[in-house]
Amino acid sequence: MNETKLLLEKIKEGIQEKKGKNIVIADLTGIRDTICNYFVICQGNSPSQVGAIVDSVKEFARKGANVKPSAVDGLNNAEWVAMDYADVLVHIFLPEARNFYNLEHLWADAQLINIPDID
Repeated sequence: MNETKLLLEKIKEGIQEKKGKNIVIADLTGIRDTICNYFVICQGNSPSQVGAIVDSVKEFARKGANVKPSAVDGLNNAEWVAMDYADVLVHIFLPEARNFYNLEHLWADAQLINIPDID
């Protein structure tokens, strides 16, 4: 498994650990001039859950893939938190913000991979 695929797996596990929902991985590798190769998009039900997902993703990525984010932005209001892992950008939303920004559809040419929720 290459480093990026391992990182994607650890990010997914970190999200699922804190019951993040509606996980979508947007594969941007077939699109020219993108800022990264993958978007990981998910949501939490409250600002505190969004914060817990951020902490969990950091921990899983650090322990499982030996990677730390170069930047994390949006924790002040925790409606939309973006985590920058260079090749992978993680977006953790509250449901209203996710519906408003609709990132999945901004990248219509991307291959979207839906990850089933874990109950």
